[in-house]
Amino acid sequence: MVALGGGHGLSASLHALRHLTEAITAVVTVADDGGSSGRLRQEFDILPPGDLRMALAALCEDTAWGHQWSAVLQHRFRGAGELSGHALGNLLIMALWDLRPHEQVRGLDLVGRLLNTRGRVLPMALDPLDIEAQIEQPGGSGTALLTTVRGQSTVAAHPGTVRSVRLIPEAPRACPEALESIKLADLVVLGPGSWFTSVMPHLLVPELRQALCDTPARRILTLNVSLSDDEASGYTLAEHVAAVATHAPDLTFDHVIADPQVARTDAERAALEAAVAGVGASLVLTTVGKQNHPGVHDTLRLAAAYRDVMAEQGL
Repeated sequence: MVALGGGHGLSASLHALRHLTEAITAVVTVADDGGSSGRLRQEFDILPPGDLRMALAALCEDTAWGHQWSAVLQHRFRGAGELSGHALGNLLIMALWDLRPHEQVRGLDLVGRLLNTRGRVLPMALDPLDIEAQIEQPGGSGTALLTTVRGQSTVAAHPGTVRSVRLIPEAPRACPEALESIKLADLVVLGPGSWFTSVMPHLLVPELRQALCDTPARRILTLNVSLSDDEASGYTLAEHVAAVATHAPDLTFDHVIADPQVARTDAERAALEAAVAGVGASLVLTTVGKQNHPGVHDTLRLAAAYRDVMAEQGL
């Protein structure tokens, strides 16, 4: 199984898939430019390690050893010194890349061996990327203004509605191991996560998008369980699916998983079903959110949704 995304959304899908198999490959976005990752990226000209670190922590083995190393990897320094705000795992990944320049995958594999991860973590591209977005904001007299915003952290925090995104550079080098993992997969999962900065970037790397189109694997699009994140402000679930179709019109899916609590009305569900049909998929409406934590996926429920889809497909 291959899971694509970044941040907490990818972590949720990885935790869910771990209930079904240990043969997991995480393909992670590399456009983060904020926080510890942004500081290390700017100072050392490396791939932003933060989302890669989170994926490695999500795949740590379910033992005392794995739990301890997951905590170590996620530990963030406090205080007022230069280390303040840095996650230890980011520094560990950076150190391995410094020792083995141009061997990013090898460095991540070594961290995986240290943590005894159940799966593999790969970057989606071999060069750090920037995200540029067109964001719509209300103007005077009922008009709309389009603003161009660059940088993942800026896009995520900028007020308005994201209308389109692109990568800079537009045709980065895809990670060969990521392309191979998609080619050989039985199941490929895209999402959930920050839609325009963690999910969509995978569709904007030409080689990666082509691999997703060509793979014989079943393709699942996992929608978010909340519409309250800033960058997707004003979007419905149907519009999330439509945005995927707009940015990757040649890509189809087999299933789209959505939580009925996010598409409550008949009109919302009808629009969602139409959008899902537009990407060639069937809609799976099932509860995958935590009951007492709005906006957070319940990994056991999400695992059950993936299991049911796999059983239906004979996987």
